[in-house]
Amino acid sequence: MPSVTVDDVRDVINISSAEVPDAKILKMLKRAEVTLELELGKEIDYQNCTDAEKEFITVLAAIHSICYLTGESAVDLSFSVGDQNVSALNNSPPLDILRSELERMLERLKGT
Repeated sequence: MPSVTVDDVRDVINISSAEVPDAKILKMLKRAEVTLELELGKEIDYQNCTDAEKEFITVLAAIHSICYLTGESAVDLSFSVGDQNVSALNNSPPLDILRSELERMLERLKGT
């Protein structure tokens, strides 16, 4: 079974361990895991999950990483990036693309 790693999350948004430490990403992975558990109503383990679950958890943790880097909230997933954070996120995909991908994956996982 697939496992989500901190490097999977970093790869989505092209950041380094210097920008977001492992410990922080591990917390984000756990939050993403719990979010998916609540959405699907079943137990999920990010260290032993399906490919689809892995992708959802990875993308959601990546969005949380962007929030961490920008100091913004993930409540509405709409942010402006300050000057000091632009360089860290220059190679990241746009947030609206990540959000759309996340919503599409959740619909498929729910079977709707």
